[in-house]
Amino acid sequence: MADAKETDQAPQIAAEDFFKVEMRIGRIAAAEPFPEARKPAYKLTIDFGDFGTRRSSAQLTALYAPEDLVGRLVVAATNLGTRRIAGFTSEVLVLGCLEAGGGVALLQPDRDVPLGARIH
Repeated sequence: MADAKETDQAPQIAAEDFFKVEMRIGRIAAAEPFPEARKPAYKLTIDFGDFGTRRSSAQLTALYAPEDLVGRLVVAATNLGTRRIAGFTSEVLVLGCLEAGGGVALLQPDRDVPLGARIH
């Protein structure tokens, strides 16, 4: 039987609203533990090529060690504003899928693509 959270559907939105979210490809340049965060997380530094370098707090500790993240391509929402998390400024939201065990599996392209490339 499916978990109730999995079967709940989000409200419908217009395609124009979805297209306002800017998603880009980045490469994780650094990953370090973030013990000050309420939930286990890492501080990530992500290279978006010509778009620049941004930082993110990401709850990826269940499935990834910091050394496994460095060099990995990721998809991130880049225009959601910043959030302060335990004194750290998170500038982008790294996208992932919640697994049944509670871990977050990263979304990533299946081939090498230019850093900063926009998702369409």
